[in-house]
Amino acid sequence: MAARCTALLAAVLVVSVPTIATAGADPNALWAIVHDKCLPDEQLHDDPAPCALVDLSGGKDAGQQTGYAVLKDLVGNNQFLLIPTARIAGIESPEVLAPGAANYFDAAWRARTFVDQRAGWSLPRDWVSLAINSADARSQNQLHIHIDCVSAPVRSALNEHAGDIGRRWAPFPVPLAGHPYQAIAVEGDNLDAVNPFVALADGVPGARGDMGSRTLVVVGTEAPDGTPGFVILAGQVDRATGDLAEGEELQDHGYCPPPPAT
Repeated sequence: MAARCTALLAAVLVVSVPTIATAGADPNALWAIVHDKCLPDEQLHDDPAPCALVDLSGGKDAGQQTGYAVLKDLVGNNQFLLIPTARIAGIESPEVLAPGAANYFDAAWRARTFVDQRAGWSLPRDWVSLAINSADARSQNQLHIHIDCVSAPVRSALNEHAGDIGRRWAPFPVPLAGHPYQAIAVEGDNLDAVNPFVALADGVPGARGDMGSRTLVVVGTEAPDGTPGFVILAGQVDRATGDLAEGEELQDHGYCPPPPAT
């Protein structure tokens, strides 16, 4: 994962730091892009470049506390990152669980349209995924949610075991990308009624006091009757087995299904 983020930052940050090597080594590089480039460009010129979007729906000043930017990741054809415009380190930050906290996963799900545009069509919701890595597995000290297609083997496993995923957290029946995950099913077209950070903290024993060792992945679902929903997956660092809780491993940055033949 660190190599993937380094590739992104080395290429993007050449516009804002002296050398590519410095950019690749800087754990604050994503923050620099959003805070020093995208946010002021949006505020001064109504142009979020180099981001694809800056949303300051609470106002151009107040919105910095709940606002976010969407940035094209240079890894993969379709991957985007959702990044808060407030300084938030990652999944372990108390801000994500504070009363009235922004639901960044809901914003990330709505931003999947950028992935659709790159893929060339409106992807079926069960191909779209959101992922945040644990503090151990990330290279950047600014919260960012990866938006991209789920890998085909993970999608197949989720479909095969859809009947085993209930409304309470429980171990997923088989490893995903070689690692154990817990899973819960939730209904809804969007995530406005469910904040995955809160669902993890309140639903998995011990998670609230140990969020930094956790990873979250959200994958869209659609029931046979057409009811939209999500599977939320949670993993935990296990150094004994080398599992760094890198939920991004369940995504495929090289493949999204092509548009159906006409």
